Amino acid sequence: MRKCVVSLPVLMALWASASLAHGADRGLAKVTLARKAISIDYGRPSLGGRDMLSRLPPGESWRMGADADTTLKTETDLDFGSTMAPRGEYVLTARRSAEGKWTLVLSNSDRTVEVPLAEQKVVESVEVFTIELGGQGSKGQFLMKWALLALSAPFTAK
Repeated sequence: MRKCVVSLPVLMALWASASLAHGADRGLAKVTLARKAISIDYGRPSLGGRDMLSRLPPGESWRMGADADTTLKTETDLDFGSTMAPRGEYVLTARRSAEGKWTLVLSNSDRTVEVPLAEQKVVESVEVFTIELGGQGSKGQFLMKWALLALSAPFTAK
């Protein structure tokens, strides 16, 4: 009979690699507007001393999160002013079109919707990428924050 002996350092290395395999935590932003549910599921990477958004070249897209697509599910049509996103499921990305100019891109097999985002600087750095949905009645607000940057877009649930 053979004995299997595993040292403590080997066990710790196995545990650490298993922990890393799970990747970033997941976040869920949700709101109910006009009695309909709207939610965004996303990965929550940490800065770790980096400033990832400022390194994104103009014209390039970012999948907004970590490890898997960021997804929006809405039970109602969303009106972003100049553009409409019909109810359904979408993959979200953000595109930096120029210095200080960002676009939220909602896409699925039927359509692609592009929403301009307002950029604001935040006073205190946000270490972990965060998406928030807020509002009341039929008026809503999309907000994402990371590092010293906040990007937002108002919308109306139809």
